[in-house]
Amino acid sequence: MIKTISSREVYRNPWTSVREDVIERANGQRGIYGVIDKDPASIIIPLEATVEGEFLYLIEQYRYTVGGRFLEFPQGGWEQPDVVPEDLARGELREETGLTAERMTHLSTLQIAYGVMNQKHHVFLAEGLMMGDADPDAEESDLVVRRVSVKEFEQMVLDGVIVDNCSVAAWGLYKMWLERGRP
Repeated sequence: MIKTISSREVYRNPWTSVREDVIERANGQRGIYGVIDKDPASIIIPLEATVEGEFLYLIEQYRYTVGGRFLEFPQGGWEQPDVVPEDLARGELREETGLTAERMTHLSTLQIAYGVMNQKHHVFLAEGLMMGDADPDAEESDLVVRRVSVKEFEQMVLDGVIVDNCSVAAWGLYKMWLERGRP
């Protein structure tokens, strides 16, 4: 068990705060632990079933921290600690892709990078999709929506084209949920 001796905020912006905690480990040894605090987020698997097969909607955007454009499921947060998860998921889906969903199924809540961050990630499956107008935030002005088949998506994961761990984890969760008969 780790005990917090003291805590101080060292940085804050509208999306993130960083704190440094002085901790004491179970063996009595003290140390420093850096923690990133972020409000809850959602990730959405937009699945479209057609006579031609099943398709997913991905977004492509530039990710500054790793210096490149990447494909991933729509995801994000509203910088509010007490957000209703389904409202957040519906809002992020519409904002980033223009899609609205007839059905939203909450698959689970995961933790993102809990070794350094305490952000929850609500995972939703969106079905019965209808296209509308996207309304991206200023930070998302470069978003491109891509529609790919499930087979293409899975190949992109295996080929290292899709490297977003949250998208891959959400897909794995969906596959397990599906395998168990869509409870």
